[in-house]
Amino acid sequence: MGAALATLATQVLASIAGMIVLRAGRHGIHVRPRDFVPDMAYMKRAFYLGAPASVEQSARALGLMVLTFLIASFGTRTLAAYGVGSNILQVVIIPAFGLSMAISVLAGQNIGAGNVERAAQIGRLGAQLSFAILTGIGVIVFLFAPAFAAFFVPHDPGVIASASHFLRIMALAWGFMGVQLALTGVLRASGNMMTTMVLTLTTQWVIQFPLAYILSKHSSLGDTGIWWAFPITNAIAAAIVLAVYARGDWKKTRLIGSDDKAVAKIATEAELEEPMR
Repeated sequence: MGAALATLATQVLASIAGMIVLRAGRHGIHVRPRDFVPDMAYMKRAFYLGAPASVEQSARALGLMVLTFLIASFGTRTLAAYGVGSNILQVVIIPAFGLSMAISVLAGQNIGAGNVERAAQIGRLGAQLSFAILTGIGVIVFLFAPAFAAFFVPHDPGVIASASHFLRIMALAWGFMGVQLALTGVLRASGNMMTTMVLTLTTQWVIQFPLAYILSKHSSLGDTGIWWAFPITNAIAAAIVLAVYARGDWKKTRLIGSDDKAVAKIATEAELEEPMR
């Protein structure tokens, strides 16, 4: 209950602080009371963009729940090893998510300004950076897996050994996860929410869970089969996203129409600034 109340309190404080900052207008956006009047056209557009993302995140969470049931069928030690490994993964994935958000913002700005090729260049550079950073982190975790596992369960050698095995199997494939997150950031920026939703559903429900089930229940690998499903899924997902990205259909999608006055203004400003860069 204490953790829940702390979460509630921080969310309320963050909301109040955010409103104060926006009301002050010191960062280019000045929110006024009349801005809270509902605009049905924009609400409809926001719902259209947000609904696939909502389904995507719900499917991801549900997939993890189902995977946890599969892991739990192998006993407490396997479940504890998964808990340790997933905790470390949650920490590692933070820079990947941060870079994905930055890529999405930069790509969205350039797409809105009509400079699609620069957005594509941002996506390629972001994917390379994500791959390099997460692969580097993965190498470190691979080399010192027992030490990382022992941080969470210092007095349980069995769980440390199992968690270290899990970490070493999936760590070297984290770079592929970085590529996937970077490129889906560009897809979201271009308004391809349905595409990212389908990619998530495919990787979670068509590849990862069936693969984990088959390798763990219908092979001699046992619970190790679940661990191998992680890097295999990351590699396949990265390949699929790369194929979708390289195809280039996302370049034809726009979040808002070309007749929007704000878009025209941004595009004009970008064209004027281009020689100075």
